[in-house]
Amino acid sequence: MTDFDIDAVRAEVRAMDFVRGTPAEVAMWREDMAESRANLVIEDMIPTPNDDALFDMLLGEGVSPPLVSQILLRLLDHPDADRSLSITPIQRTT
Repeated sequence: MTDFDIDAVRAEVRAMDFVRGTPAEVAMWREDMAESRANLVIEDMIPTPNDDALFDMLLGEGVSPPLVSQILLRLLDHPDADRSLSITPIQRTT
């Protein structure tokens, strides 16, 4: 992936109106994410420390996995992204 400005994304997420996960839900999502990360490593698609920090921050903010996916699509300005999300796409430097 690319490097994300974690603090900027955090500010935008905190400004969003969504139902945050309970501590029990977030713990379950963390376990699921750890399994997914392990599968990525097996496939030699190792997340960067910045990727890990982004996902850790999103879980810390109680963002559900479906919304995490939508936020990521919006950050990457993907055609399937929900344009109504108040997330600013990152500027590509390539």
